[in-house]
Amino acid sequence: MARSTAQRVAAALRDRIEGGDLPPGTQLSEEALGRELGVSRNTLREAFRLLVHEGLVVHLLNRGVFVRVLEPADVTDIYRVRAALETAGVRAAATAPAPLRDAVTAAVEEAEQAAGADDWQRVGTADLRFHRALAALAGSARIDAAMERLMAELRLAFHEMPSPRHFHEPFVGRNRALAGLLAKGEHARAEAELTAYLDDARRLILDTMREEER
Repeated sequence: MARSTAQRVAAALRDRIEGGDLPPGTQLSEEALGRELGVSRNTLREAFRLLVHEGLVVHLLNRGVFVRVLEPADVTDIYRVRAALETAGVRAAATAPAPLRDAVTAAVEEAEQAAGADDWQRVGTADLRFHRALAALAGSARIDAAMERLMAELRLAFHEMPSPRHFHEPFVGRNRALAGLLAKGEHARAEAELTAYLDDARRLILDTMREEER
């Protein structure tokens, strides 16, 4: 089914949020974005409504539309859903088509190259791609769509971290180790590692958010 113009605009803005170009708290200007994207205000407002429904932006009365700032409860819920979707992918890895398995390795390599170039925002983007690829091993279009939304929300959480390198660097090696377990067919160990990995990442983000609140 062909996407409407508003859906395409929403997808473009979602990509910018996921890519880190629109950090939490950013006001989305109808005038500037309409001019940049070549769309009407009505189309842009419909795109905003789609993103509000996805939890990526909020509309504040008499103030405008802003990229959402996450609360600790949001992070907890995101990681709860991620664990369900990504472990479903890991459990299906043995029978997943080769291109889906290759996408996992490619995301690991991209993160390692970005880390070598000291480009930690790109490392974060590659990390999101890695986790999308893990869930995609399940071969479910619905899981893929859910992960697309979750990964954009997760980028909002990444912005809570004062040092992108401090946050992402330990997980570059853990991504490689997890991909290695899958490549060797050690799926039970991979699932256990993924569960511990997601728990560690969630705690790190929550600890940082609570520290900032204090």
